Amino acid sequence: MEKARPLWANPLQFVFACISYAVGLGNVWRFPYLCQMYGGGSFLVPYVIMLIVEGMPLLYLELAVGQRMRQGSIGAWRTISPYLGGVGLASVVVSFFLSTYYNIINAWAFWYLFHSFQEPLPWAVCPLNDNRTGYDEECEKASSTQYFWYRKTLNISPSIQDSGRVQWEPALCLILAWLVVYLCILRGTETTGKLEQLANPKAWINAATQIFFSLGLGFGSLIAFASYNEPSNNCQKHAVIVSLINSSTSIFASIVTFSIYGFKATFNYESCLDKVILLLTNSFDLEDGFLTASNLEQVKGYLASAFPDKYSEVLPQMKNCSLQSELATAVQGTGLSFIVYTEAIKNMEVSQLWSVLYFFMLLMLGIGSMLGNTAAILTPLTDSKVISSHLPKEAISGLVCLVNCVIGLVFTMESGNYWFDIFNDYAATLSLLLIVLVETVAVCYVYGLRRFEGDLKAMTGCTLSWYWKAMWAGVSPLLIVSLFLFYLSDYILTGTLQYQAWDAAQGQLVTKDYPPYALAVIGLLVAASIMCIPLVALGTFVRRCLKRGDTPPVA
Repeated sequence: MEKARPLWANPLQFVFACISYAVGLGNVWRFPYLCQMYGGGSFLVPYVIMLIVEGMPLLYLELAVGQRMRQGSIGAWRTISPYLGGVGLASVVVSFFLSTYYNIINAWAFWYLFHSFQEPLPWAVCPLNDNRTGYDEECEKASSTQYFWYRKTLNISPSIQDSGRVQWEPALCLILAWLVVYLCILRGTETTGKLEQLANPKAWINAATQIFFSLGLGFGSLIAFASYNEPSNNCQKHAVIVSLINSSTSIFASIVTFSIYGFKATFNYESCLDKVILLLTNSFDLEDGFLTASNLEQVKGYLASAFPDKYSEVLPQMKNCSLQSELATAVQGTGLSFIVYTEAIKNMEVSQLWSVLYFFMLLMLGIGSMLGNTAAILTPLTDSKVISSHLPKEAISGLVCLVNCVIGLVFTMESGNYWFDIFNDYAATLSLLLIVLVETVAVCYVYGLRRFEGDLKAMTGCTLSWYWKAMWAGVSPLLIVSLFLFYLSDYILTGTLQYQAWDAAQGQLVTKDYPPYALAVIGLLVAASIMCIPLVALGTFVRRCLKRGDTPPVA
């Protein structure tokens, strides 16, 4: 008899949970950046192809495994083979790392949301200096939005070596973010342009990577969600629906983002022209209104020839205003969400309203993804008879949230943003690629593709088409291997790993090398999850040999 297991109230609830998990901040701050970097609309060509050959097949695979095995990631892969328990454990470790740092984004969103009710917005203008005789020097060299992010929000240190202290305001926002996640968990399953870029191999590699990470493959969240389905649920249809909605959201977010880019670029360009016009008007005693944007270049040429000495004195103070350079600026990650967007919002009519709506949207995206991440950790724990027999689900959930929150306080320190970048860049890249590769090989060649096909037909009544079998057995694994080798070679060829540090004196980011202990942490983040796979397999082999009374062969 199969043990009783909570079920989704209806299939639509399951689909919405998957969409909430898959559609996250990467759709807003990563996909638009890739579009801008790799030819705009032409990037959709490799993106759609990778969606077909990689995204949908692997998403369907994880949903089908969860629905068939009706367990979390550890139990599901252990059922397929006792030697594969490490695959599920690796997924749990990666999800733990992700949950540890991901919720700090929600904390920052809460921080900005609370400040969005002020008039004017606190990042709209630079604060006065200590003598109240002018604006703060750091803010003037950077911008008001950069100053509010780096100084007021992060109070960032000049390097990762300068740890500083915990900032109590972001720390309280982090606690609030984890409290919201915990309360949601308690509700449970029952309620919860340039075509030449196509020849650029990096465009294809980044398209595949975006698909891979945007759908949340390898974390164990999708397996956990699908384990609460009725066995007869049509997970194939749901995999296609979730994939298409996720990609459509990315495209829609890009349209909005590019309009924001255009608004910001035009505003900055016009502001730059106004400053140059004011400078020349005052320096050469020109009549007000004589100098305009249309005749600026002509007048500049005349002044340079008629008054060369005076013009050469003024020239260093003049900025080179270029709409093209403003439009060409590509930003991703926190820089896009908390600097570029806020710079556009501050110049909008009724800026407080747009700010509230924007950061509320970020919170909804972030918390939805966090619920999926925590489900990947909690489902294997609550499935464990050893743990669930001693602790109720509420206590397990509370302990997981508490541990994550305490560790997450590291990201609220003055050097916290540097550690955030380390976790964001290295905690779940190579690890996930290897995890999903092993998953695919395990289903097709350990459990057996024909056997799995029979299980799906018995559950859903649908025959597995040649497309899914071809992708699982050949195309997707080869693609993952290619991605893995690319990232591995990229790390090796990069040499010493570097990071962007904030220089308050210059009001800009500067490049620095990671210290040895930071490199050691990066190595541990990658190894901690990957090594689960061989170590658990080895431990299972040794345990079985000892149980039979045999001695493992030494050779």
